[in-house]
Amino acid sequence: MDTITAIILGIVEGITEFIPVSSTGHMILTSKLLGYNDQDPIMKTFEVVIQLGAILAITVVYWRRILDLFGIKRMNTDAGSLVPRKRLNLLHVFIGIAPALIVGYVARDFIKSLFTANTVLWALVVGGAFMIFAEWFNKTKATITAETMDDLSYKQVFMIGIYQILSVLWPGFSRSGSSISGGMLVGASYKASADFSFLMAIPIMFAASGYEMLESYQNLTKDTLGLFAIGFVTAFVVAYFVVLLFMKWIQKIRLTHFAIYRFILAIVFWLFIMH
Repeated sequence: MDTITAIILGIVEGITEFIPVSSTGHMILTSKLLGYNDQDPIMKTFEVVIQLGAILAITVVYWRRILDLFGIKRMNTDAGSLVPRKRLNLLHVFIGIAPALIVGYVARDFIKSLFTANTVLWALVVGGAFMIFAEWFNKTKATITAETMDDLSYKQVFMIGIYQILSVLWPGFSRSGSSISGGMLVGASYKASADFSFLMAIPIMFAASGYEMLESYQNLTKDTLGLFAIGFVTAFVVAYFVVLLFMKWIQKIRLTHFAIYRFILAIVFWLFIMH
């Protein structure tokens, strides 16, 4: 690996980690395109390191909400009155992340065996179709009961967690894609679903990346540290601005747009890279 490769992979991770296109899928496909074996121990450690950079970025973006999680209610001062208002709390987050963490831990060896380019291509297509269905259902059939993530019920966040298992068991399906779609299927708005998906990503990714780092920290040597640092910083900077832009333009960029991109990516790789 050289500096240019580290920067390219850092950019790919930063762009794709929190939008519904599958960062895992993009890393596998990009590594293949660059001629790298994505199962190589050094490459796997590098991917964990740059993923930590992306996690740090989302933590910086949501730091106020993270602090707020330690208080269940806040005061609403509208109309000059102080009224206790419902507030997302730590229990919501725990309920939302528990299904994916449990399944990910129990089935981790099986899941690792699925990290192949062919698996990812199919996941891009099926996940894209699932996102289109969720957006259609949310617009035409669902009763929106959560306009913001503070309105989410415990039942809704649990169901979002169940839908998130799809991304755990099928590399390339997309964690954010499955959780945002799941939220829209259970009556949450697009923005509420995206906000909660991003917030859930922090503990899930810290847990997953921390576990992987414990198994591969020996690959952090003086020979690799410089390139790992370049990838880490690149992923952090890119992910920070991608999340800010996504939340700013969320009403203009629909899930269907991401689904179409996933279809095109799968077709291009199938036609020109896999054959």
